[in-house]
Amino acid sequence: MPFGDGTGPLGGGGRGSGRGGGAGRGMGRGLGGGNRAGTGPAGYCICPSCGEKVAHTQRIPCYSLNCPKCGVKMIRE
Repeated sequence: MPFGDGTGPLGGGGRGSGRGGGAGRGMGRGLGGGNRAGTGPAGYCICPSCGEKVAHTQRIPCYSLNCPKCGVKMIRE
């Protein structure tokens, strides 16, 4: 920071380009997103290999199901 203005040396990308990234720049999916408990009863289980979609059944995690087409473990949409 040669001038004390937060820009740093040339080619550094300028202010806010450091590893921290600043406040409010989280990369999370928020509440109810992702392949984890508590994502709700609605939605689909998807095969990451072939893309086959199966309606999600309540109380049965998608990762415990095998794809009906190719047999790969499914993930939650």
